Amino acid sequence: MTPDEADRREEAPDAEAASEDLNEEVFDDVAPDEEMFGYGTPIEEPIPTEESAAVEAFDEAAEQLFDRLRGNPVADRVFYTASELGNFSILWHALAWAGANSKRGRRRALRVSVALAVESALVNGPIKSAFNRSRPLAEHDHPHRLRQPLTSSFPSGHASAAVVAAALLSESRHRRWPFWTAAWLVAASRVHVRIHHASDVVVGAMVGAVIARLFKKIWPLR
Repeated sequence: MTPDEADRREEAPDAEAASEDLNEEVFDDVAPDEEMFGYGTPIEEPIPTEESAAVEAFDEAAEQLFDRLRGNPVADRVFYTASELGNFSILWHALAWAGANSKRGRRRALRVSVALAVESALVNGPIKSAFNRSRPLAEHDHPHRLRQPLTSSFPSGHASAAVVAAALLSESRHRRWPFWTAAWLVAASRVHVRIHHASDVVVGAMVGAVIARLFKKIWPLR
């Protein structure tokens, strides 16, 4: 081996190292910007507003209240039965058409059924579609049979239907409390069985009150 060849071999590692350093610098220059693509940017949690904090506090207070009743055999049976009877407004259609023998009675029953159909179409359609609220998480098994809905938790369709039916069924009657007691049981049952938040029920009842008021105006009872 000549002296020139020996010198070239000694210089070769230095050339390779320089080449590696150059490649690293080049790749560093063309590496994707993590902030540009969102990698490395921490995902910020939504900042709760005063309204959302108040709603959560209200729901939590209601949960604690119903926790005192959950597990009681009588309370569980009453609320679970009321919740099931409220499915598809079965209870309200039955009350509307029970004993509807006269022309006036059939007209009253038909008005209730039509109002409930409109309520269901509005609440379970555009209103619920405008929101995507998750339902409460049930940490315990349900003691009785319970249908699990797949729609948004907000607002409660059981509560809106209950108020519509109670408002129309009790109109021009001397004894109104049975209808409103049944409506309260059905609406409250949704919190007891952990299908709805308490705020879902309150807003649902408000929606039902508006629909009932409109029906009283456009379809007065004669």
